[in-house]
Amino acid sequence: MSRVPFLDLSRQSSRLKEEVLRAIGNVIDDNAFSSGPYVESFEREFASYLGAKHVVAVNSGTSALHLIMRALNIGPGDEVIIPSWTFIATAWAPVYVGAKPVFADIDPETWQIDPEDVERKITDRTRAIIGVHIYGQVFDVDRLGEIARRRGIYLVEDAAQSHGALWKGKKTGTHGVAGAFSFYPTKNLGSMGEGGAVSTDDGEMASRIRMLRNHASPRRYEHVDVGYNMRMTGFQGAVLSIKLRYLDAWNNRRREIARMYREGIRSPFVEFQKEYPGSAGVYHIFAVRVRDRMRDGLREHLSRRGIGTGIYYPIPVHLQKPFREMGWREGDLPETERLSGEILALPMFPEMTDEEVKRVIDAVNDFEG
Repeated sequence: MSRVPFLDLSRQSSRLKEEVLRAIGNVIDDNAFSSGPYVESFEREFASYLGAKHVVAVNSGTSALHLIMRALNIGPGDEVIIPSWTFIATAWAPVYVGAKPVFADIDPETWQIDPEDVERKITDRTRAIIGVHIYGQVFDVDRLGEIARRRGIYLVEDAAQSHGALWKGKKTGTHGVAGAFSFYPTKNLGSMGEGGAVSTDDGEMASRIRMLRNHASPRRYEHVDVGYNMRMTGFQGAVLSIKLRYLDAWNNRRREIARMYREGIRSPFVEFQKEYPGSAGVYHIFAVRVRDRMRDGLREHLSRRGIGTGIYYPIPVHLQKPFREMGWREGDLPETERLSGEILALPMFPEMTDEEVKRVIDAVNDFEG
């Protein structure tokens, strides 16, 4: 029997190959390799999709977060509150500008940044909160937004995993001062290489980020700030314009697979991520919590059945070496640390067949501990 892969990008790529090759051919014919009309077209299309006034395409989600910090003039002496339950790029953003990342714990049921812990950790040096829509589910936008407004700080959305997710009918990346997206190939909207974007309704911020991504150059050979080479390539802009047309259909299939998992899995060892009322996630990753120290046993059981799994994340960010050197220790974020020993991601990609989903469900239910 064939394996059920944790992720299989080849199924999507093969279906789009001819369409993508035609688009890449157009980029070559037009010599539009760096930024240019194909990137500009994608920016307009993605802004329209999100309902944002501006989208600025860059070379990665990490760069998107970095440039948001620069555009907000966050720097040395400032603090930025972030979850530790995230990919490390979220934490790099304040570090890159010389600010201090302050880690908040997570809610034990939603696995999202805990607004109460955020409130406790705000000081007179806090300039921003970066909330992460982890696994494609949505953090408590209303509560975090209310805290940010009341305390006079910025709310930034790390939407790298949540392309197309909704909070009360409005897409992620449009609720804070800015949103950061990644188009890494494994994402719901993935490039065929690297890519990212900033979404914002603030025209001045968008203009500054456009300049910073291009060596801080408002015009050729004039540079008015410390800038970067963070432009998106024309190839990636063209690919993303194609893939954007399919995003909603892919997300709907992810939701269908998630519904099958939630309705079919009956293991007493498994708990699902709770979603906030009013949100509609897009299941970038379908993770379950495996209690009673059974995670590794379940993972081995699934592997023997030919089913791939993943762990997102085995080591919380605050316990990674650079942040241990800043003074963070085990026990600082108990809910985050507990989850890291219990999390297990099941196969999730829109090209999965119903039969593959059923095999995963049956295998999880057969696990006896």
